[in-house]
Amino acid sequence: MEKYMTEEEKELSNVDCRLSNEETADLPPQDEPAQQIPDAATTVESVVEAVLFASDEPLSAEKLADIAETTPKQIKQHIQNLNDKYTANGHAFRIDQIAGGFQMMTLSCYGLWLKKLLRARDDGKMSPAALETLAIIAYKQPVIRADIEAIRGVAAGELIRSLMYKGLVKITGRAEVLGRPMLYGTTKKFLEVFGLNALKDLPKIEELKKPPD
Repeated sequence: MEKYMTEEEKELSNVDCRLSNEETADLPPQDEPAQQIPDAATTVESVVEAVLFASDEPLSAEKLADIAETTPKQIKQHIQNLNDKYTANGHAFRIDQIAGGFQMMTLSCYGLWLKKLLRARDDGKMSPAALETLAIIAYKQPVIRADIEAIRGVAAGELIRSLMYKGLVKITGRAEVLGRPMLYGTTKKFLEVFGLNALKDLPKIEELKKPPD
């Protein structure tokens, strides 16, 4: 026979349930996965900023539009918005239009400190990797970064940027291949530093391969 609860028993049962809930309310949940911190919400503007921050060469509005899945016109508007924010917040950098593309650059007024940074990094000396990269550019110019990396077998973006900061390497144009990557070449300062009158005065590659006497 089914047993029916009296009104008093029902009330006592409800009280027990409430007390049970109150007692366990402050206890940590059992067997629940750790809470995941949500990623910052991404926008087209933040994507443009991230891509330009990571790139070591100028990117065209068309290339940025392809990456961010928007239009070149919108890309230019987002870049303007970012520059307005950088100026308003007193940032030391901005996005400049150079060599037919856009690149995140440090303001020129910080050039003195950047030169100090470069001097502190290498004390005026060039590493073997930097010399190797510079030699490839000197002999193969105009040359794209992909070809430099193919010869060296490792990434060369940071080294090329360092050589550009030193005034030894410059962008000379764009290659007529898919994506139109930047072409790099040496500067007049390169000739001065290495005591050359012209590029034709570089030692012949065959001479460099000759074993010492």
